[in-house]
Amino acid sequence: MPGRGSWRMRHGPWQMGGRGMRPPWWPESEAWPPPPEAWNQMRRRFMRRVALFVAVMLAVLAVVLGAIAWALGQAMRTGWLGGVAVVAAVAVFLLLARWAVRSVRATTVPLGDIIVAASRMEAGELGIQVPVRGPRDVQTLANVFNAMSSRLARTEEQRRVLLAEVSHELRTPLTVLQGNVEAMLDGVYPPDREHLERVRDEAQQLERLIEDLRTLSLADAGALALNREPVDLAELAREVAAGFEAQASGLEVRLSVDAETAVELDLDPQRIRQVIGNLVANALRHTPAGGSVTVTAARRGEQVVLEVRDTGTGMAPEDAASAFDRFWRAGEGAGAGLGLAIVRDLIAAHGGEVRLESRQGSGTRITCLLPA
Repeated sequence: MPGRGSWRMRHGPWQMGGRGMRPPWWPESEAWPPPPEAWNQMRRRFMRRVALFVAVMLAVLAVVLGAIAWALGQAMRTGWLGGVAVVAAVAVFLLLARWAVRSVRATTVPLGDIIVAASRMEAGELGIQVPVRGPRDVQTLANVFNAMSSRLARTEEQRRVLLAEVSHELRTPLTVLQGNVEAMLDGVYPPDREHLERVRDEAQQLERLIEDLRTLSLADAGALALNREPVDLAELAREVAAGFEAQASGLEVRLSVDAETAVELDLDPQRIRQVIGNLVANALRHTPAGGSVTVTAARRGEQVVLEVRDTGTGMAPEDAASAFDRFWRAGEGAGAGLGLAIVRDLIAAHGGEVRLESRQGSGTRITCLLPA
């Protein structure tokens, strides 16, 4: 991921990722990307401004202390007491000056690190980290900056992986479509029902993939609209399961619905239909002949439970931990690996949560908990 590798500047402990384009605020007359010395110049300019501020403050303090010493000397009207007052004023000045310089340095040096790091992050060097030092508040700022930088780097890496996976998933049905159409145009395949159905199936697969990606995109943006209405979840489960009867029969898997007479609640029927369909399709895909898939809808206390369990191959613990990741697949099964990710996002949009229990060789149980 960006920032995973490290690159240490000659004058500072920086970690950085890839370089970006020229930022809009960078002077057109200066080269981009700047050499390391340019970043050091930026920091030195900041430190010079701070040093000038400290010098002015010390000068003002010296004048004030001198005026106090002179006033004391005049008041005492004795030479030795006036001298003592001057020495005391000078000593106090030196102590205050030392304290001021150390305090300002302890604050400004870490702030200088953050300023340079923020400039480099804006230039595209995601993942950059700054040393955590200085006063407590400055350390808090550095920790927040480092967390933000790491999160941005992870997001960028996920975006790149997503683009690569989407390109791969779209390429497969498009390749099949193009190959079949070209074969029919060249006379290799006759444009009969069998070959046209194959083209139709791939087009439908492409449409499903695009719709899944659209659903995930809307969920990520927090723009997933729900058209809620009173729905009998038990009846909805039976309708979806009926659509999979032919597929289950062909796979020699028993598909059943265990639901109460009526489980009514406000939800988006199309989205929950998609949830049940994804769960049943996934269960059938991983259940061998002779096995069973059961869909359950029931009200339990303050929650409504939608559950799909199978007697399939199950998952190892490490696979179960990644089951809801996008484009993750258990083995080489069909599908784009988006089904469970969509289930999680759709249930979360309804204010619920999803739980998964699986044991290798003993089947899988996925439970969706919805507020009643």
